[in-house]
Amino acid sequence: MKNQKKLIILTGPSGVGKGTVVKEILCKEKNFWLSISATTREPREGEKDGENYYFLNQEKFKEMIEQNLFLEWAQFAGNYYGTPLSSVNEKIKKGFTVLLEIEVEGARQIKNKFPNSQSIFLLPPDKEELERRIRNRGTEKEEAIKKRLSRANYEISASNEFDFALTNHNVDETAKKIIKLIKT
Repeated sequence: MKNQKKLIILTGPSGVGKGTVVKEILCKEKNFWLSISATTREPREGEKDGENYYFLNQEKFKEMIEQNLFLEWAQFAGNYYGTPLSSVNEKIKKGFTVLLEIEVEGARQIKNKFPNSQSIFLLPPDKEELERRIRNRGTEKEEAIKKRLSRANYEISASNEFDFALTNHNVDETAKKIIKLIKT
């Protein structure tokens, strides 16, 4: 991948607001593109294949791993997640700045493969707010919520591995800060 400056990693714990911040960035910047990840998890209500995720079965996902068709991949909360390489390369060639909204393990893989990519870690204002955001989604059972909260502590401790760490107090302000970081 030639133009690593066009590859922006956005990571942070589950529930920190990565998806909401990315939507705000995409509303403000027309030359940015959000990479669509593949996953083996079931679609949540309202999610569409090829728009929110590429929903794959485990067999197909593992096939793609074997064929090195992912920029990165990881297993998280019992499911596989990964970034298909072809679409990222295609968008960068067309001049887009590609945003990768991914979890910490995938972000580490990309930082190792593409050290010139820019990485931004989103932090919650505090752990109570993070738990409130995860619970307010209303998409997961208690066991999954506890797993995500436990994992969040580990992920937050890794925030210093990334180029920038920003606290997401306010979506609009956070989006503006990220755009400024990417453009400077």
